[in-house]
Amino acid sequence: MSVPLAYLGIILIWSTTPLAIQWSTQGVGFALAVFARMLIGVVVAGLLMALWRIRFPLHRRACRAYLVGGLALFGGMIFTYWGARYVHSGLISVLFGLSPLAAAILGALFVGERSLTPLKLCGMLLGAVGLATIFIHGDSLGHADALAGLLAVLCAVTLYSGGMVWLKQIGDDSPPLATTVGSLSVSLPLFGLVWWLSDGQLPAVVPPRAGAAIAYLGIFGSVIGFALYYYVIKHLETSKVALITLITPVIALLLGNWFNGETIGLRLWIGTALILLGLSVHQWEMLAGFRRRA
Repeated sequence: MSVPLAYLGIILIWSTTPLAIQWSTQGVGFALAVFARMLIGVVVAGLLMALWRIRFPLHRRACRAYLVGGLALFGGMIFTYWGARYVHSGLISVLFGLSPLAAAILGALFVGERSLTPLKLCGMLLGAVGLATIFIHGDSLGHADALAGLLAVLCAVTLYSGGMVWLKQIGDDSPPLATTVGSLSVSLPLFGLVWWLSDGQLPAVVPPRAGAAIAYLGIFGSVIGFALYYYVIKHLETSKVALITLITPVIALLLGNWFNGETIGLRLWIGTALILLGLSVHQWEMLAGFRRRA
């Protein structure tokens, strides 16, 4: 598979995922929506593995990758789905844009990566200022519980970034689709337990848009998206993978505005611009390398 093509696929999927998450919970409930998504994902991914006769490694390193990926997936998605009920869909993508900064901090603290250079610290500071700009007067973001939603999504970003750093350290060489099936299989019982404890009830009628969004997320968000993601992180440095988050927030904000009627106020645009500027400064050396090669 072409790495640039996989990279583009991730951008498209990640840009549309926040809006699909919001639509999937309407009339269904966040716990059932995420459980149904993962159930569809593991079934589709398993069928593809059988059809293409892809091996499913069970050696120690692979099992560690499945466990880490599954736990990071569970924590990140539960917080994301819970928080998505209270914040704009585009803002979810903006907050996930902080993942390179979070990955750099976690990598320095727990893996010993020398990633906290003065330039990177400046980028982190700009990102923090942008985040603070968004957090100020959170009740203006479209819901009375917007601040709680923002905090939940930030927790999801931290868990996602930690999982990315940990997976890179494990260095498993299993097929990307196998890693997807393994991670989904680990997380699925946990999602089912959350749904069972929250209400455990099936809705009498699933709204068509919610059903379509769940199916889209189950196939593209949970199978194709994760497989492309695991494929790309094996062939590119973590910082280059995280660069995707420079692009997706703006696309997601515009999609939320066009298709979900979400108002994008001046404060949100300023906060987003500061976060993206911080990410650009944080990744400056890599961006300069792209310019030199061009």
